[in-house]
Amino acid sequence: MGIGISVFLMAVGAILAFAVDATTDGVNINTVGVILMVVGALGLLTTLVIFGGWNGRRGSDVVVEERRL
Repeated sequence: MGIGISVFLMAVGAILAFAVDATTDGVNINTVGVILMVVGALGLLTTLVIFGGWNGRRGSDVVVEERRL
């Protein structure tokens, strides 16, 4: 899960938890929102730990060529 998807899940979860005032039978929308926020936060934390933040492992490899004369 990437940073963008994690932030999206947290945003949707916050909207469902705090802004939606609807009732349904069998499903609590506020609970679904909190679950989405937690999953998004865990995904963001995992992404930052595994890939090292914004830069990550992309482009961090340096190739040095030596020429013999």
